[in-house]
Amino acid sequence: MTGQGRRGGVENGTIVRLARVDARVEPHDWAYARENAAGIAAHWAKISAGKPAMFNGRVMLQHRAAIRGGVFEAGYFETDYAAFMAWRDAGHPGPAIRNGFAMAALRANDGAFLCGRMGAHTANAGKVYFAAGTPDREDQRPDGTLDLAGSVTRELAEETGLRAGELAVGAGWTAVIEEGRIAFMREVGIDLPADEARALMLARMKTLPEEELSDIVILRDLAATQEHDMPPFMRRYLAHIFGDD
Repeated sequence: MTGQGRRGGVENGTIVRLARVDARVEPHDWAYARENAAGIAAHWAKISAGKPAMFNGRVMLQHRAAIRGGVFEAGYFETDYAAFMAWRDAGHPGPAIRNGFAMAALRANDGAFLCGRMGAHTANAGKVYFAAGTPDREDQRPDGTLDLAGSVTRELAEETGLRAGELAVGAGWTAVIEEGRIAFMREVGIDLPADEARALMLARMKTLPEEELSDIVILRDLAATQEHDMPPFMRRYLAHIFGDD
């Protein structure tokens, strides 16, 4: 189901075009984290074993959301990455909480999309995504708002080495809404054919302080998504875009 932003609730299973996202960090008592400390610690020990690069930092999750007049209004709160991972892997128990993150839908000038394959040392090893990251303190402005737009180019730079001046960043967002997750997709263009863009990204990745990705994947049509370990929300977005082309 697709549509334009409308007043009120946020419905799982929809893809919604948005003019902007207004996100703010605010106090929130997350009962899951408070009541499951031992289980969270045990789960973290399990998933981080043998992966010294995994870090239990602070992240921002979304606890309230509404769409009004094409604007997505959201409240976020801060929690441990370990608590987020335990909650995610337990199937999102409790009242509605979402990981609401920005993604760079990177597209070459020949129409192909470019995604990263997560490295073996990461929490999502082998998964194929657009560049993205759960919001954290680096995304919070002094006034308490979240800079999701800025995180698009920051994540691309951190994961691929691409620079903002090499990219054409689109306006607005496409929200892919699911239980426990909202991917705010922003169209980003690079004025190179996909093969050349991939080669540039692979070369830049070798110069990064930490390589999060093991490869860059080129997707020229929807069928290509079946060849990779890609989450359903990514396939839903690409089906939506390829269907409109």
